[in-house]
Amino acid sequence: MSAELPFQYVALRCVPRVDREEFLNVGVVLYSQAADYLRCASHLDEAKLLAVAPELDLASVRSALAAVAAVCAGDGPSGRISLGQRFGWLAAPKSTMIQPGPVHGGVAGDPDIQLAHLLDKLVR
Repeated sequence: MSAELPFQYVALRCVPRVDREEFLNVGVVLYSQAADYLRCASHLDEAKLLAVAPELDLASVRSALAAVAAVCAGDGPSGRISLGQRFGWLAAPKSTMIQPGPVHGGVAGDPDIQLAHLLDKLVR
C-alpha cells in the first residue's frame, strides 16, 4: 500500500463568452509537491460545447488546452520555474476562454489515478 500524498487541483473551464459567465469543465490540473507531480488531463464534449456556444472555435479550445499541457510538462520557458510556481500560474484567475476554477485539495496514493478519477468525476 502506498503512502497518501497531499495534492491540489483545479478544474479547467471553457468560458466561450466571459460576459455570460457560462462554462463547461474541460480539464483538470493536478499538483502534488510531495510527489513532484504536475499534470493535466482534458476531454472535450464537442456537442455540449457547441450547444452552449455554436460559434465556438474548437481548434482554439484545443490549442489553449495544449498550452496548459505544455506548461505542466515544463516545455519552453516554463521549464525554468518550479512545479509549484507553474501550478500557481495555471490556477491564477484569468479572463480567457480557458479559466481555472477554485483550488481544491486532497490526498491520494497515486496522482495519476487521482487525476483520471477527477477527470471522470468533473469533466466527463
